[in-house]
Amino acid sequence: MTTTTWTLLAAVLAVALLLVLVIWVKLQAFVALLMVSIGFGLATGVDALELVDLIVDEMGGGLGQVALVIGLGSVFGEVLQRAGAAQRLASTLVERFSDRNVAYGLGFAGFLVSIAVFIDVAIVILVPMLYGIARRTGKSLLFYGIPLAAGLSVTHTFIPPTPGPIATAGIMGADLGLVILFGVLCGVPAMLVAGPVFGRFISKRLFVPVPEELAAGQADDASDGNPLPSFASVVGALLLPLVLILGGTTADAVLAEGSVPHTVLSFIGHPVIALLLTCLYTLYFFGVRRGASRDELQALSTRALGPAGVIILITGAGGVFGGLLVESGVGDTLADWMQGMNMPIILFGFLTSAVVRISQGSGTVAMITGATLTAPVAELMGVGGGMLALTCIAIACGGTAFSHVNDSGFWMANRYFGMSVADTLKSWTAMKTIVGLTGCAAALALSTVVS
Repeated sequence: MTTTTWTLLAAVLAVALLLVLVIWVKLQAFVALLMVSIGFGLATGVDALELVDLIVDEMGGGLGQVALVIGLGSVFGEVLQRAGAAQRLASTLVERFSDRNVAYGLGFAGFLVSIAVFIDVAIVILVPMLYGIARRTGKSLLFYGIPLAAGLSVTHTFIPPTPGPIATAGIMGADLGLVILFGVLCGVPAMLVAGPVFGRFISKRLFVPVPEELAAGQADDASDGNPLPSFASVVGALLLPLVLILGGTTADAVLAEGSVPHTVLSFIGHPVIALLLTCLYTLYFFGVRRGASRDELQALSTRALGPAGVIILITGAGGVFGGLLVESGVGDTLADWMQGMNMPIILFGFLTSAVVRISQGSGTVAMITGATLTAPVAELMGVGGGMLALTCIAIACGGTAFSHVNDSGFWMANRYFGMSVADTLKSWTAMKTIVGLTGCAAALALSTVVS
């Protein structure tokens, strides 16, 4: 067996072992990724002591910006959640859209809410708000719930500063401003097709009544006890980090380097500074100004960093595995194979992420693993700029699609929509798959005009 053949076989076995450890052994993904990285390194002939140094270097080297942005974004989201931002957005958009077009309002509400609020939390908060509307109109709960869930799904996995796309962009080395731009361009059509369009289709064929046991004990208001914040203030807070980051990307493209406007916009548009400014803004206007004490804000921020820490560690471990793939030469082999097959790297990123998603369920783990396998190939093929950002979106699409019984989100939808497993597969799984496939198709289309 040649060295190249063994290296490829070792890579395949490493991915298979990762899935076994996560799915069957139930090992935390961070620990599993480290174990697989060590096993792969030793199997491909890396010196044991050099392997340890490489792991430490790769773990630290890839986490600087990612860790800071995910941590700051988590605090930002937690503050907005406690202030009742999700309820304000959803209720205002529902009021402003007619009954005929309310599905579009709910889709855009989900799209905005998920910039800051984790999708599972948003489902718990927002789906019970739909019970009254569904009762009043007599329509299937899916007519309203699918558009909302599609909007939540798109932003949660396509657009920074949510953890999945931040981690993917960090591993791939993509410009966050471009990832945001293409996330919106690919995400809006995905939300419209999987949300209002599919929601109207499936609600005519599958009537889901309001689950009476949940409606009777409808979730308490998740806000901080004060009146809900204004619609404009919530939208402003959600768009602030995106505008700042996009401003920094635009400055790099159109302004002379070293000029005062370029320096200022690049500084405040750096993802870390943009999220820090946004975090401070929300802590003051949605915390201090609403009567929260310093102790309450400290406790809230500390609680928000718990889930962020897990994602940061998984991202770092994914970077370790990716670094070892580069060292082993697997990236060269895969790049040659893709060029021989004439496979676009966007499609490769989608497929690798989708395989992991189907196998183990977690969209975040699928995106990180997909990025880990795709990054060395992209580097060797010289992919950069817009194409690299589009590849990040394709990886996100693979991590979104094909949600089924091994995904916690599947069971959240199953419970809060009060559906059977079969009906959840027909509605939720189909919606998530349409989001992924539509987003990937949009990324492929954009790749024809983006270099």
